[in-house]
Amino acid sequence: MSDQNTDALNGKRPFEERVFARFDAIEGRFDAVDARFDAVDARFDAVDVRFEAVDARFVATDARFDRVDSSVGNLDSRLQRLEIRAYDTKPIWEQALKEIMETKREILETRRELSKRLDRMDAIVKENRADMRDAEDRLDELERNSVK
Repeated sequence: MSDQNTDALNGKRPFEERVFARFDAIEGRFDAVDARFDAVDARFDAVDVRFEAVDARFVATDARFDRVDSSVGNLDSRLQRLEIRAYDTKPIWEQALKEIMETKREILETRRELSKRLDRMDAIVKENRADMRDAEDRLDELERNSVK
């Protein structure tokens, strides 16, 4: 036997050349899959950044709830002192009611804002799940094509 490449049979390319061409095609597919994984990874990084922003907003909202809770606690202690004194408390009660109504309004506004933010987060999560399903479908298709 000689060290020469296998000769072309019936005008076809030599066996070695066909094998290397297949390897090149497989390598190209792996590169494409790699690029898609990089894109998915970049999307996950973007989602992480968005979740960190949402988390920061929740921390701010939590701080606001703490302030509202503190205000309600302060109102409660003020009302207890007024009851003990038994003074004519009509102006004080009016002020207390005004503050309670303001606090209630702030709570409702905060609750609405939080609800909106949760709706936005839910939409982002659903979008990311859909993107992941699309990516998985594409990978499944690539795997099926590479097996053939």
